[in-house]
Amino acid sequence: MCGAVMLAKCGPRVMHHWAHEGQRDCDPWWENETEWHREWKNHFPVSCREVSHTAPDGEIHRADIKTPTGIYIEVQHSSMTDAERISRETFYQNLVWVIDGRSFRDNFDLYHMLPDPKSKMAADLVWYPAQRGMNGASDGVFWRWSENPDAIQGTGSMVLVHPLRDIHREVMANYHGHQQYDWVRPRKTWLSAGCPVYVDFGDDWLFRLEQYGESNLRCVFRVAKRKFLHDVMVETRSIDIATRFHPIGTTAFGSRTDCHE
Repeated sequence: MCGAVMLAKCGPRVMHHWAHEGQRDCDPWWENETEWHREWKNHFPVSCREVSHTAPDGEIHRADIKTPTGIYIEVQHSSMTDAERISRETFYQNLVWVIDGRSFRDNFDLYHMLPDPKSKMAADLVWYPAQRGMNGASDGVFWRWSENPDAIQGTGSMVLVHPLRDIHREVMANYHGHQQYDWVRPRKTWLSAGCPVYVDFGDDWLFRLEQYGESNLRCVFRVAKRKFLHDVMVETRSIDIATRFHPIGTTAFGSRTDCHE
């Protein structure tokens, strides 16, 4: 794409590849590719990987993955500045981030389930933020708008507090994948992202970073990787991934059949 000289790297230890001659790369957003990075790209057809685009100023960028429906997926292992994140989101727009969470898994605590924020039940509940070391809130503590009219009027009165166990069955019946979490020493740029961010801890699930309903309560939305791989190939907008039901079938996770059904 850039017209520079390339060298064939065909040694006995590293995967054979082409590289620029000298220490350079034509894409300033490029980073060294890890095995985790390659595994993610290998879930998609070759035509979807390393798709190049030229910006109006002539700068070349290669998206890790671009699906046939126009969704871009950037698979990110290393840390990133706010400026670089914003520049990529502005450039690609219809973008999804998948970030490697294995290095901070011990600092990422998943807590109690939350009812679907669109449910009638959720509209009446106010949850206390979960946090490492706060066993009460982390097990689930809430109060109800309907029981505390003074709170509605903003008088600052005391509220009647309940533990999650009082409504556990109702929460389970209205659970669609939302959970409270606490991220100790978070990579803050991802909390401010303008495009959906999915954290991959190396198993069969992804966790999309969200805010719960109209509150400032941070939560994650649990999505099966198999569901994610299917939806990015059929949805046209990144924000629609894992928002509706699609029959996927019974083939193994990660196979290309899953992506195209």
